[in-house]
Amino acid sequence: MPPQFSAAERAALAIVQGDLPDSLTPYADIAAQTGLTEAEVLGLLSRLRASGSIRRFGASIRHQRTGWTHNAMVAWIADEETANVCGPIAAAHARVSHAYYRPSAAPDWPYTLYTMVHGRSEAECLGVVEDLLAAWPLRDYAVLRSLRELKKTSMIYFA
Repeated sequence: MPPQFSAAERAALAIVQGDLPDSLTPYADIAAQTGLTEAEVLGLLSRLRASGSIRRFGASIRHQRTGWTHNAMVAWIADEETANVCGPIAAAHARVSHAYYRPSAAPDWPYTLYTMVHGRSEAECLGVVEDLLAAWPLRDYAVLRSLRELKKTSMIYFA
């Protein structure tokens, strides 16, 4: 059964899924806005972290503003067993932000393993592909270059 949250807890979660208050005491600020105590806010987040509902809690960097202006989704042809071997290899690469196994029902689209690679240039992105080729048995792939970003936001679970 999913956890049940009070109205105040839902309000706190609505705040933390976005940008935290820009202050030296963000959790106390959240508490003041929601009617919880700072200890209750921290306890809620700790419980969700311990349960695995929250995997991590940290800063998000807008990579384009820091010079990481190129990215590409690389689609690989892999059966499930090979994807289970290659997925952790992709996940361990510093320039790979996402790795997914996603089988397709479309007969003309054989790609099932997807890796999102980032670099400061197209050549750096292609270098990541070369790194992966050297590290695993997969050979068939397609590079899907991003032409422009249409939307990039975090999911909103609590409004």
